[in-house]
Amino acid sequence: MITSAEESIVLKQLAKYKNISQTKKDVIDALNNYRSLTHHLQKFVFNDGTQKELFNLQGTIPVVYKNNTYHIPICIWLTDTHPQNAPMCFVKPTPTMQIKVSMYVDHNGKIYLPYLHDWQPNSSDLLGLIQVMIVTFGDQPPVYSKPKGQVAPYPTSSFMPQPGGANNANSFLPYPAGGGGGGGGAFPSFPQNNNFGQYPPYMPNAAAAPGPAPGPSGGNTGYPPYMNFPQVPGYSSGYNPGNPSQTGTITEEHIKASLISAVEDKLRRRVQEKVNQCQAEIETLNRTKQELVEGSSKIEAIISRLQREQTELRKNILILRDKEQELEKSLESLEQSEGIDVDEAVVTTAPLYKQLLNAYAEEAATEDAIYYLGEALRSGVIDLEAFLKHVRQLSRKQFMLRAIMQKCRQKAGLAG
Repeated sequence: MITSAEESIVLKQLAKYKNISQTKKDVIDALNNYRSLTHHLQKFVFNDGTQKELFNLQGTIPVVYKNNTYHIPICIWLTDTHPQNAPMCFVKPTPTMQIKVSMYVDHNGKIYLPYLHDWQPNSSDLLGLIQVMIVTFGDQPPVYSKPKGQVAPYPTSSFMPQPGGANNANSFLPYPAGGGGGGGGAFPSFPQNNNFGQYPPYMPNAAAAPGPAPGPSGGNTGYPPYMNFPQVPGYSSGYNPGNPSQTGTITEEHIKASLISAVEDKLRRRVQEKVNQCQAEIETLNRTKQELVEGSSKIEAIISRLQREQTELRKNILILRDKEQELEKSLESLEQSEGIDVDEAVVTTAPLYKQLLNAYAEEAATEDAIYYLGEALRSGVIDLEAFLKHVRQLSRKQFMLRAIMQKCRQKAGLAG
C-alpha cells in the first residue's frame, strides 16, 4: 500500500485535472497492485507540436510468456479529462531491446488495444488496462532482446514527431517529450538470456528486405489499421517491381489502396472480435441454461419427495389422533371402574394354557419360598433340620410343576 505522503504527491500532480478524485482513485489502485510503476508529471508532445504537462505511470509489468515471467517496460499517459478519455500507452524498450511490431504495437512503441478503443468512463480503469496488457503481451510479446553486438540506443529523432521534418511521415503519432522508444534509463534492462526469440529487426524500407513487399496481398504487415504506413513501394495496388515502366514512387492510388486495405483489416478484425464475443456469450448462456435446467429437475424431485413426506406425515398424524382418542377412552373407563380382580385380569383362551399359567405361577411361588427359607436359616429363625425338611418338600413339588409345564408346552406346540 502506498503511503499518505505518496498520495499527497499524486494529488498535487493531478491538481490541474478535471476529475481529480476519480483519477486519483484509479491511479492509487494501479500503484497498489503494481509496485514497479512510478508516477511523474512530465511534458507530452501532441500531433500539432504543442506540449502539455500530463500525469504518467512508468515502470514494468510482469508478463508470462512460455512459462517464463518477463518485465515489460511501459508508459501510460493520462489525459487531463481522465477517465472520460482513454489513456495513451507506449512500450518503452531499453537499449538492449527491440520493438516487435504487431497489431497491438507499432514501430514507435504505441500500444493499440480494443480495451483502449472501447474505453468506457464508468467501467474502464487503469487496473483493467494493465491486466489486458499482461494477457495480450503474454500471447504476442511487444519487445525482444537485440543480438549481442547490435545493442545501441534508439535515435531520438526516429520517435519524436518533427512537423515538417524528415520524420514527417510518422509525425501524427504523439510521443512523450524528452525521449523516444529507447529511453530505457528508468527501467531495468531486459536480460539477454530471456529472449522472446531472435526475430529480425524491423526495417521500415522494403528495399532493404528480400522477398515480396508488405501489402494487402502479402499478408499481415504488422501495422495497426489506424496508423500511418511507411513510404514503401511495392504494394499490391498495381505496382510491379519487374515492370520498368513503374517509377517506384508512391502515388495517391497507392495510398488509397493502402488505406482501403487497412480499413478492411480493421473492420475484419472488429467483426471477428464481435463474433468471438457473441460466441463466448452464447456459450456462457447455454451453460447457464443447462445448469438452470438441471437445477429445475433437482428442485422438482425435491418438491415431489417433500410432497410424499407431507402426505405420510398427515397419515401418521391421523393415526396418532385415533390412538390418542382410544387412550382417552381407556383412561375414562379405568377411572369409572371400581377395581380390578387380579385373577380375572388374565384370562386364557384354552384350558391347556390355563394349566400352564397356573403351573408357572405356582413354580415361581415355590422358588420364592425356597429363597426365603434360606434367608430364615441364615438369620437363625429356623434350624438346619427344619430347613432341609421343607426344602426337600418344595423341591419335589417344584420338579413336578416343571414337568407339568414341559408337557403343556409340548401339547400346545410351543418352543421348548
